[in-house]
Amino acid sequence: MAGLLVYSERVDTARELVAGGKELAAALGLGVSAVALGPGAGAAASELAGAGADTVYVSEDAAFDGWPADAVAAGLAQIVEQAGASVVLVGSTRRGKETAPRLAQKLGAGCVTDVNSLVVEDGELLAGRYAFGGATVAREKLATATKVFAVMPKTFSADGASAGAGNVVTPALTVSTAVKLVDRRAKEGDHVNLDAAPIIVGVGRGFNAREDLALGDDLAAALGAVVGCTKSLADFEWLGEDRIIGLSGAKTAPDLYLSVGVSGQIQHTVGVSAAKLIAAVNKDKEAPIFGMADYGIVGDLYQVLPALVERLKRV
Repeated sequence: MAGLLVYSERVDTARELVAGGKELAAALGLGVSAVALGPGAGAAASELAGAGADTVYVSEDAAFDGWPADAVAAGLAQIVEQAGASVVLVGSTRRGKETAPRLAQKLGAGCVTDVNSLVVEDGELLAGRYAFGGATVAREKLATATKVFAVMPKTFSADGASAGAGNVVTPALTVSTAVKLVDRRAKEGDHVNLDAAPIIVGVGRGFNAREDLALGDDLAAALGAVVGCTKSLADFEWLGEDRIIGLSGAKTAPDLYLSVGVSGQIQHTVGVSAAKLIAAVNKDKEAPIFGMADYGIVGDLYQVLPALVERLKRV
């Protein structure tokens, strides 16, 4: 039986892909399997099974340490052949964006990257991805026998997923890497995982100076939120790149997204469109962000934010 195979070095993303892939596979008459690679990969098998994987291929080969793209693509190509998979879903993370086209080349397969929707229509997979800077959505399908899709995190949800059989297979792989690890250094500055944040305060060009971002930090602290930003603030080096939301950064699905001083250009809002609730603060009543916000405050953020924080402290 042909199958659908899922891989991401991030277990949370892999679980989402397994859960979403199971629905797609059911419509296509395929089985669902998943792959976990690298030292300690065996610990992920139960989580992937819990999301719906019937088979989990596990390899803790040292060549996968750090998930070098050449080794991962080579290993996945061999597993695809062993599993008889005709569809491969790869998490479109930074590593996944590099791995997916390498894998497709090895398989002679078509590849679509940065997929933000994947559905079955007329018995075929149809992928959606943003085009023209996020101004429109292109719908694409692959004509090759084997298909590789690099799917953005948060495209699917693993909530409420039904468990699969979870049979663990240790494949015989022949892999190596040309990457030589010279040194590992911790990235400077603080780090956030916007993908997993339930509440996000997004800050934008409405702030006049870097030090004024403290107002956003105060609001985030009062809400128990993390701070994200538009790409421009990262370009100014006011905040780190891991805080960018949108086409150039994270695609998020928080319970609440509160934008402050964000105009709402499509390049940013594609990263928050899946939020359950969107609120906005902007002094420009014509700002595009209000077109997608559930609630909005038209006002000067320098007056609104201190008042919001004071009110939240009393709740």
